[in-house]
Amino acid sequence: MGASGRVLRLGAIEGIGPFALSRETPVPPGPGEILIRVEASSLNYHDYAVVTGLLGARDGVTPMSDGAGIVEAVGEDVTDFKPGDRVVSLFFPLWQDGDICPAYTKIVPGDRGQGFARDHVTAPASWFTPAPAGWTAAESATLPCAALTAWRALMVEARIKPGDWVLTQGTGGVSLFALQFAKAAGARVVATSSSDAKLERLRAMGADALVNYRETPEWSRAVVEATGGFGADAVVEIGGAGTLAQSIRAARVGGHIALIGVLAGYRGEVPTAEIMGRNIRLTGITVGSRTHQRAMIRALEASGIRPVIDRAFPLEQLADAFAWQASGAHFGKIVVDLAQGQEQDRPA
Repeated sequence: MGASGRVLRLGAIEGIGPFALSRETPVPPGPGEILIRVEASSLNYHDYAVVTGLLGARDGVTPMSDGAGIVEAVGEDVTDFKPGDRVVSLFFPLWQDGDICPAYTKIVPGDRGQGFARDHVTAPASWFTPAPAGWTAAESATLPCAALTAWRALMVEARIKPGDWVLTQGTGGVSLFALQFAKAAGARVVATSSSDAKLERLRAMGADALVNYRETPEWSRAVVEATGGFGADAVVEIGGAGTLAQSIRAARVGGHIALIGVLAGYRGEVPTAEIMGRNIRLTGITVGSRTHQRAMIRALEASGIRPVIDRAFPLEQLADAFAWQASGAHFGKIVVDLAQGQEQDRPA
């Protein structure tokens, strides 16, 4: 992808960098490509893992997997977009439809390919979808990773229905989108957090039952009790090895667990006998396809759901944004606002 961007070095917190965001002339789009002016991005744990080296060295890669902006020019044969259209990126731009396969994961912006912490991007038109009508760029930038992961977990894999119980964990972007999608589908939600203040905010968003997992270490029992003794029909598991055993015990017999994160550990003991004996379906989730994203955006427009944005940082403070993410104090998505800097760069 061609690009231009302000020159930055990420190094304000230990372990980040070196990632250079270089200034270049925007690349005109070729056949099948579009040039977009990037107005916003958002932080995911994946981005943090990239910039801190948890995924291995990525020197020279411009970070940030999510991007939203405005089409400035289109190349030959582009019929889906025109200048002025608002668009949002794909986490797996090669995964257009169908089941996932290794070939579809070879490119991930901000990791295995240049990301969106820059002013302009030139790329194939198929690497984007229209943004939801009426949404700001900051709102749209929350969708490619967090929202689509929650959508696929609940609507594609678990196939929740009205009256089901959904278990969400914490107050990050995936968990809050899962709560919103579940309520829009007529499901009931048990939400967990270690903070009573955050639990009250989850209640205000529609959570039907709340569990403080710090005060209740065996929180699976509280989930089973809240669901009338049955357990959750669908679990959005963000902890990984550190919480998976509790999620298995919190799920109903025949329930579905979407494993979408490893925040509580990469490795650990897994009670395989309980998975088998309780007929649990355990599915690993890595975001979704372009077809999934287009379906999700139609649902967002129909339902009126809007993302929960905790805080916005200018691009120049990207390292501060990652530090805020690492603190765990946020509620919802952290956004990077590129439009502010672009206005400052333009001549009067």
